[in-house]
Amino acid sequence: MSHDLFLAAREAMAKAYAPYSKFPVGAAVRTTDGRVFAGANIEVASYPEGWCAETTALGHYIMGGGGEIAEIAVVAERMARVTPCGGCRQRLAEFAGAEAKLYLCDDAGVVETVTIGQMLPYGFEGKILK
Repeated sequence: MSHDLFLAAREAMAKAYAPYSKFPVGAAVRTTDGRVFAGANIEVASYPEGWCAETTALGHYIMGGGGEIAEIAVVAERMARVTPCGGCRQRLAEFAGAEAKLYLCDDAGVVETVTIGQMLPYGFEGKILK
């Protein structure tokens, strides 16, 4: 099941707009009810402004109605086993539980599976702000 999520992330990566870094990234999230939302990184001339692939995927996820995220896949054209940046780890943790699976990929598929909790063990929790 993780391979189809990798394929969605890789397809999104092909649409990346990365003329400054030349570092295309794709991400895809799957909700517990099976919906998949993908995104690519998008850069702008005031580099390094822009947004990451995970942020784009989360934007589609929110606009698609949200829900609980069960799995995430991330792939980069020029780096095997790429991980989300620190900001995206926090963004993903906002919508995915600590046990959500994060698939780190190379150009052929998933090479390692970790959890959001492993990637961000001391992330901020929104419940403390209520």
